[in-house]
Formats: sequence, structure tokens, C-alpha cells
Amino acid sequence: MTRKKVGVLISGRGSNMQALCEAAKDAAYPAEIVLVASNRSDAGGLEIARGYGAETFALDHRPFGKDREAHEREMDAALRAHGVEIVALAGYMRVLSPWLVAQWQGRMINIHPSLLPLFPGLDTHKRALEAGVKLHGCTVHLVSDGVDEGPILGQAAVPVLAGDDEAALAARVLKVEHRLYPACLAALASGKHWVETDAAASLISV
Repeated sequence: MTRKKVGVLISGRGSNMQALCEAAKDAAYPAEIVLVASNRSDAGGLEIARGYGAETFALDHRPFGKDREAHEREMDAALRAHGVEIVALAGYMRVLSPWLVAQWQGRMINIHPSLLPLFPGLDTHKRALEAGVKLHGCTVHLVSDGVDEGPILGQAAVPVLAGDDEAALAARVLKVEHRLYPACLAALASGKHWVETDAAASLISV
């Protein structure tokens, strides 16, 4: 089996990146993490990635000022130098330019902490609680020009419980994020573009 080469972009501790690295330890997993890159040299996830044997790369965005594309071109060059075929965003706290999105159209994925199309953008757990929804969760989607608007690859739901605050709800969602993201990456790497029903059902159970 030829495994797809994956580059992961992070800005912090990268817990979803770690979940992908953990899944990729299995030789039967259809993807391998060949590069973890960050816009912050102090991102805690870089050291974690090195512990899994992944190559790392950091390029501070601040010297580039408002020229987002110039920074992205160097990040893109690093991804291509490592033979990356799929890019996974894992807490990469940068708004992407149309240029970068176009370079990886159909091959860049993101995980978002809500059941899209509900609550795109930031503060999803707070907004879910304020809206009084009974189910919350996470979504893996292909990246498009619109924020959190790309085609959905998979979702996992958790109940919103009486007495939940943001921290409690976020922790419950994060647990299923760590299961959903590897499943969706595996599906994309296998050319399926979806998560099979039996896998999705097991991910939704809490």
C-alpha cells in the first residue's frame, strides 16, 4: 500500500495533530505525517511531532506584515519539498489567502469545533450554549475560500448536558475530534472523500 504523504499545519500544541500522528503509527493507516509546520517557532506541537519522528518547520508570519501570501509561499515551498500530497490544518490560526487555498484545492482539510453549518468561526462552544442546542460536535471539511464553508467529509456529535460550561463542552467535543479527524483523513487518503457509516456511528457514541 502506498501511503499518502501528509503535512500538518499548527499554531499551538496541536492535539489534533498528535491524534493524526498516533493514527499514522499503524502501518496499515493510508497516510503518513511527513511534515508538521507552524507559523510559530514556539508552538508546543513541534516538539510533540518530533517525538513521533516527523520533520518540523517553523516560519514566523510576523516579519511578513500584511503580506499573507508571501508567508504562505514559503510554507507551501516547505510542504512541496517534503512531497506533501494532503494538507491537514490542526489549530492553524491563520486566515488563508485564496492563493494557498487554490494550490491545495480538494487536498486541504480542516477540523472545526461545531456541527457546520452551525457556528462557523470562533467561540463555537459559547455560541452553542447561548443558542440552547441539544447537540454539539465537530466537523471535518475540505478547505474553500469561504471560512468553514467547504464540503463536509464527516461529523461527530456529542450531547450538551445540563450544567455544561464552555470548558466542559469543549473537552467533550475534543475527545471526538481526536477520533473523527484520523478517520476522515484516512477516507480522503484512500480516495473515498467520506467517512463510512459504521465508522461514523462509532465516532458519534459517547
